[in-house]
Amino acid sequence: MSRISPLQKARAAYQPKLPAALAAGARVKVLEGEPTAAVADVEAIRNLFKTTFGSPVLTFEAASCGCGELPAINAGVILSGGQAPGGHNVIAGVFDGLKSLNPANRLFGFLKGPDGLVKGEAVELTADIVDAYRNTGGFDMIGSGRTKLETPEQFECARANCAKLGITALVIIGGDDSNTNACVLAEYFKSNQAGIQVIGCPKTIDGDLKNEWIEASFGFDTACRVYSELIGNLCRDANSAKKYWHFVKLMGRSASHIALECALQTQPNYAVISEEVAARKMTLGAIVDEIAQVVAARAAAGKNFGIVLIPEGLIEFIPEIKVLIAELNELLAVNAAQIEALDVEGKTAFAAANLSSASAAVFSSLPVGIQNQLCRDRDPHGNVQVSLIETEKMLAAMVGERLAAWKAAGRYKGKFATQTHFFGYEGRCAAPSNYDADYCYSLGYTAAALIGAGRTGYMASVRNTIEPAAQWIAGGIPITMMMNMERRHGADKPVIRKALVELDGAPFRFFDTQRAGWAIETDYVYPGPIQYFGPSEVCDLTTMTLKLEKQGRL
Repeated sequence: MSRISPLQKARAAYQPKLPAALAAGARVKVLEGEPTAAVADVEAIRNLFKTTFGSPVLTFEAASCGCGELPAINAGVILSGGQAPGGHNVIAGVFDGLKSLNPANRLFGFLKGPDGLVKGEAVELTADIVDAYRNTGGFDMIGSGRTKLETPEQFECARANCAKLGITALVIIGGDDSNTNACVLAEYFKSNQAGIQVIGCPKTIDGDLKNEWIEASFGFDTACRVYSELIGNLCRDANSAKKYWHFVKLMGRSASHIALECALQTQPNYAVISEEVAARKMTLGAIVDEIAQVVAARAAAGKNFGIVLIPEGLIEFIPEIKVLIAELNELLAVNAAQIEALDVEGKTAFAAANLSSASAAVFSSLPVGIQNQLCRDRDPHGNVQVSLIETEKMLAAMVGERLAAWKAAGRYKGKFATQTHFFGYEGRCAAPSNYDADYCYSLGYTAAALIGAGRTGYMASVRNTIEPAAQWIAGGIPITMMMNMERRHGADKPVIRKALVELDGAPFRFFDTQRAGWAIETDYVYPGPIQYFGPSEVCDLTTMTLKLEKQGRL
């Protein structure tokens, strides 16, 4: 980097805060809890992870003795999956934590994600390299990728490439699928006595990798603040021009955490929560009706403008379309060889001819463009690429059609003009907020402590983050305790279960009490840009989701 901005220069001097247990270094006292199980399919997970299943939850305390240095080791680190703000600080935390265990420890970064591990492409991360990326966004220090680690051949390549560099510990920084990779790799190494520890770190802006012990996945805080700033700007524009309805799709392929958090921060007129759609068994037509009713009610009050938030993964939660997608996934997986040479239109035609009658009817009712988007190639994990499905445009058009029908019937007299947006990549590589800068650094330092404690198959855990950092609780949880079996590529696979929005949880319940008022009133909030410098009440914020989950109030 030949030139850096004034903000980046100032942020480089920021020293992230650590939990008290790690303040003196990554050599800690380890407290073990009870043996753990899995969230579901316990026997299947136990049989697949015979050597790592059942490990206890770990909590760290500051070491009370003047422990000597541990033997020097070489460790590796991998950034896996999509970018999330704070990834560089995780690496910085791993680096500093390892050096606190023994200054002779070395850290290697595998390039372009898991693919670099399989191909043996790595670079040693020196202090000069790490220092240049502290408190910055992006994953450009070593790059990332979505290669799925699942075959014995890949595992053996990983083992051999680690052996070439003398690596005896790996840190995999990623989301649920990437940490599933970490869990599978840890089991393979341990069962084959490879002598390589594997530690995971919870990353995803989607916020769907969390539980009692992982209260947030890193990057969620920063991404939501970036999106909320943009939504706040649109709110201001809508209230100024008074002639547009903005339909905003937000990242979150399997859960609506981002949409819910941004709604709490900005107070839009309508926000779709996918989990509620599934629970209420809402059809696509019912969703369109609800949005149209809000538009009509505001028009009756002379307000022909508004904001609608839509989660990226909505289409998979609409009951009839969820069934359709499940059939499509199976159909495309089972017939992969037959349809490999087909273009998107050919795959669409193949699907229409081979679906069940009920799903074929749903499929044919969708716009041709949406049909094509549903038949695109799956991602490496077998998932529909929902970010390519233009749900925001579909809903805007369908609401317009519904309102036109109501106008013809004398039920609606307003004006309806739309603007559509998809906020996704805008939030993935932002400079991390103070919360994410501290949290990510603590996660990396915790991963180093887990390595120092000789553990494998664990995910770094930092809890109690609603309090000042000195009161945060560091430790680790076995990745197997988060796993269940799911259908992927036409077969049952062990995966970490995604954490969806809980409709009986405090964040959604608070949203539910407020949304009727937000629908009719113009009660927008304008969060503004992330603040890095200034009073703590402005700079050291936590998400509203976390506040409500931990305190039950805002």
